[in-house]
Amino acid sequence: MIRFHKYIWLYITISLIVIGSGMFSLFRFGYRYSIDFTGGSTMSYKLKKPVETKAVEKILTSMKLKVVHLSTQGTILNIQTNALTDDQEKKIQDGVKKINSNEVQTLRYETVGPTLGKETGQKTVIAALLAICGILIYMSFSFKGFNFALAAVLAMAHDFFVLLGTYSLLSYFFGAEFDLMFVTALLTTMSFSVHDTIVIFDKIREYLKSSKSNVSIEELSDKAVSETMVRSINNSLTIFFMLSALLLMGGGTIRFFIAALWIGTVTGAYSSPFVATPLLILLEKRKK
Repeated sequence: MIRFHKYIWLYITISLIVIGSGMFSLFRFGYRYSIDFTGGSTMSYKLKKPVETKAVEKILTSMKLKVVHLSTQGTILNIQTNALTDDQEKKIQDGVKKINSNEVQTLRYETVGPTLGKETGQKTVIAALLAICGILIYMSFSFKGFNFALAAVLAMAHDFFVLLGTYSLLSYFFGAEFDLMFVTALLTTMSFSVHDTIVIFDKIREYLKSSKSNVSIEELSDKAVSETMVRSINNSLTIFFMLSALLLMGGGTIRFFIAALWIGTVTGAYSSPFVATPLLILLEKRKK
């Protein structure tokens, strides 16, 4: 049996470095938000040949449009502006055709109003709070102890901030957008984190009921983590390999969604034994 609890200082250091880097990026660079949250219009065109963004920017400036984002990926042109009418979008497309030999294929065109964007942000916060409250209530009743629920929720918060900060780095360096797909990945990560934690905590609860009173919570926790470690690793690896294949072979529209799930899987597998369990040890010792 490995004495995992002896390395709590190492787990704290790793978590502080990862979360600290992410939070620095979050406050320094922020996110590139999709129109789901900001409102506006997004267009993607497939061109015959690559074009200079400056030429496209002149078209948008002449129409007195606010350019939120403008980029090219090979022959794919991505534009994000304030909300457009269909006539304005047609003018943009005609302008791009003039500088690209009349070969333009519309891959994406959608418009979201600012009111809907604000409503989406509010619903995202409410969904996360409901998930946290539900887990607290469920685990408090299921494990008949608030410390189990609190440790699980704090570990879930750890995963939440890891993914939130890491995605800010992806947004700054690779252009990932904060959109509804990322929100889905965020909530999925929270549920995955608790799933593994419950398995470990169930073992600890079982040992607490059957063990002698002189056996420490550290020893019981180390035993529980040792016995569930192989199962947790195998479970995480199956998800990890599937997401890795999708990340390498999947299309560009889901690339960052898969990347967020990939990060969530790794941090969820890490936090259950190395964040949630040490937190439970500290809370149980404090109670005594």
